Amino acid sequence: MADAQYILPNDIGVSSLDCREAFRLLSPTERLYAHHLSRASWYGGLAVLLQTSPEAPYIYALLSRIFRAQDPDELRQHALAEGLTEEEYQAFLVYAAGVYSNMGNYKSFGDTKFVPNLPKEKLERVILGSKAAQQHLEEVRGLWQTCAELMFSLESRLRHLGLGKEGITTYFSGNCTIEDAKLAQNFLDSQNLSAYNTRLFKEVRQDGKPHYEVRLASVLSTEPTLDSEMASKLKSYEYQGSHFWVTRGDYAPILQKVVEHLEKAKTYAANSHQEQMLAQYIESFTQGSIEAHKRGSRFWIQDKGPIVESYIGFIESYRDPFGSRGEFEGFVAIVNKAMSAKFEWLVTSAEQLLKELPWPPAFEKDKFLTPDFTSLDVLTFAGSGIPAGINIPNYDDLRQTEGFKNVSLGNVLAVAYATQREKLTFLEENDKDLYIRWKGPSFDVQVGLHELLGHGSGKLFVQDEKGAFNFDPETVINPETGEQIQSWYRSGETWDSKFSTIASSYEECRAESVGLYLCLNPQVLEIFGFEGADAEDVVYVNWLNMVRAGLLALEFYTPEASSWRQAHMQARFVILRVLLEAGEGLVTVTPTTGSDGRPDARVRLDRSKIRSVGKPALERFLQRLQVLKSTGDVAGGRALYEGYAAVTDAPPECFLSLRDTVLLRKEARKLIVQPNTHLEGSEVQLLEYEASATGLIRSFSERFPEDGPELEEILIQLATADARFWKGPSEAPSGQA
Repeated sequence: MADAQYILPNDIGVSSLDCREAFRLLSPTERLYAHHLSRASWYGGLAVLLQTSPEAPYIYALLSRIFRAQDPDELRQHALAEGLTEEEYQAFLVYAAGVYSNMGNYKSFGDTKFVPNLPKEKLERVILGSKAAQQHLEEVRGLWQTCAELMFSLESRLRHLGLGKEGITTYFSGNCTIEDAKLAQNFLDSQNLSAYNTRLFKEVRQDGKPHYEVRLASVLSTEPTLDSEMASKLKSYEYQGSHFWVTRGDYAPILQKVVEHLEKAKTYAANSHQEQMLAQYIESFTQGSIEAHKRGSRFWIQDKGPIVESYIGFIESYRDPFGSRGEFEGFVAIVNKAMSAKFEWLVTSAEQLLKELPWPPAFEKDKFLTPDFTSLDVLTFAGSGIPAGINIPNYDDLRQTEGFKNVSLGNVLAVAYATQREKLTFLEENDKDLYIRWKGPSFDVQVGLHELLGHGSGKLFVQDEKGAFNFDPETVINPETGEQIQSWYRSGETWDSKFSTIASSYEECRAESVGLYLCLNPQVLEIFGFEGADAEDVVYVNWLNMVRAGLLALEFYTPEASSWRQAHMQARFVILRVLLEAGEGLVTVTPTTGSDGRPDARVRLDRSKIRSVGKPALERFLQRLQVLKSTGDVAGGRALYEGYAAVTDAPPECFLSLRDTVLLRKEARKLIVQPNTHLEGSEVQLLEYEASATGLIRSFSERFPEDGPELEEILIQLATADARFWKGPSEAPSGQA
């Protein structure tokens, strides 16, 4: 059997998202609006398969065919008759549920591959003897033969998502290196093109020069267009001795279905902001225009306090190894009025709280653009995973001048709160009950501060295309050097494009640190209803949770490549290092031996020193983070961040050795079952499923009742059309830095 870190255990936690009451309270028109947005999101989410690994679309298509033809319980009888044990069949169900939940065969949280935890020959017997194979033997056998080897392979380069020697990715062709990614980013910046909705394909032709295709996601490909904004970009370029060709049409048939349902959703929009927002999203997905998506995002920001909230597009860049390309996601959620009232109170206090942050006023936005901040119950979240909170849009220019929205996903947080005492690792026994009691409430506070005042704070110093500055270069002083500002962002440069591979994690670290820092403020705690001893317990558990998370983060570090695979967890490890560096016994991490005789560890936080030692340490660190970000000082930012993110075996913590202990005692991340909406006449029905691997599989089997087989063919055709770019995927390209 495979190493435990590359399988999903049979006893993996599975939870269902509860949105029944929120859905019940929607009007018929709101339900129709939510339904069509959900359909658009689920269709678009299929693009993630094509953004993950070469084999992911084939695996998905194979599983979909099997379970559409045969319910998991019926297939179980066949599997047992073929000689599988109950444990082996359950392992297959967990694997299938994992593929659906992560939209591919790599974990969304950590980017690690997972493989079926049963012998390949036994799985082959189940698949080729299934009802789907009986009905369409050649098709099912062909799919199996296409993906079986890669489904099980744990060759070193295939164990993680990455670029060049570091892993596999389908954002780039298999022969691309980090140098190709840098060159392509510079080219995109020179043409004022965003990387968010692109993939990069490299071919070396007879002239010996590299030829790069920058392919935009869109419904249209070579068709003539009246849209001059995009037409002028679709051509060949010579750039720094290389040939670039900007094309479009990536994921075209998938985005066509997204557009069809966005058109239908427009009919049920609650106001003109929603109508114009959807019109621009349709334009964006049709033409391949990020500028149109930005315009849609402007209308989205202006749509204050909707009952049904949504966002859709190529959004988060965590899984692009270079940190610039967005994974498709779409969510639909319903407002939770009680918790939203607390967040609104936090918003009204935001301008005052921003003044508490430890950097000079010149490094803060000129005007705080009051955002929406709502607590939502998720109806649909399509993509590779579901976060607990979101601060979007990610476009720097919009965030600086137009604003943003914050959402806390209440029913996702409720799932995350659920903690069994016996599964709590690395805590002292006398901390466990307190941790269980206050983890949920403290997480509400941290998510609120992280999203609103973490991601919502700080200014980027920019010089526009006309040479004008958004700060006074004569008077603004860098508090770290005592000198005038020496660096800034030029026109076309963004946070993601400049800081690339560390951008996501660095920003998550800044936001998490803001949350820890401001949760010490009594006004914040009062907003969330905590005073006195309860408030102190919330602070303690919030800090303790961050310290523990920093240790748990070691699961997502790869020693062989000296690299991190998950932005949020890298950020938490960095914070742990900062607090350890503060000294005076504030935080200790001690290796121990568990009651089972195996290696263990304990984290301790001295609550009496949080304010006297921890707060000053965070003040110093936060100022450095913000100053380096504001000034676009990539060299300084990398030196600071990568220094703290380094994992060594230096005493006293010996983190490399502790990583083995973390892997030994890690608990698999929960899978989440989501409902479906179904249109019966003019009424929308909510279809819910049990919290199990079987329930998750059934939810996907019933997700595309009208066109499931067509979607499988689309995925196969799209994957096959580009398969040549990853031939021999275990062969790393030469020239990797």
